[in-house]
Amino acid sequence: MMRILVLSGPNLNMLGSREPHVYGTETLKDVEEMLVALGGELGVELEFYQSNHEGELIDALHRAHASSQAAVFNPGAFTHYSYALRDGISAIDPPVVECHLSNLFAREGFRHKSVITPVCAGQVSGFGIQSYALALRAAVALAGKAVGEGA
Repeated sequence: MMRILVLSGPNLNMLGSREPHVYGTETLKDVEEMLVALGGELGVELEFYQSNHEGELIDALHRAHASSQAAVFNPGAFTHYSYALRDGISAIDPPVVECHLSNLFAREGFRHKSVITPVCAGQVSGFGIQSYALALRAAVALAGKAVGEGA
């Protein structure tokens, strides 16, 4: 069975209570439950991991190199300045789909730049928790192409 890593970065453990006018009222648990249901429909196994620590996120990416066919990654604020995460993505074979709950380009200017995007297969942003669902669909399609299943 295809395995997809769903990786969430700093402050995403605070979803539901953190700036609900920006990020919505759904929790990270709500995101995971929605993705488990979608993963069942798509026939994929999901692994979830969230950390507020850059090194732990890099370690999760490195583990995905051997255990996952693709990853969905919301790097949170690390999006804008973490060259270490960028290098971690570059170091692995599975395609990574970057996702964000909010539309980065409708927010503060410093959020308009992602150092992560150039090494990802693509980016989904601005659709609330549906960004994760759309990113999962993209990751599954990309992983299927990588293993010759088509998309």
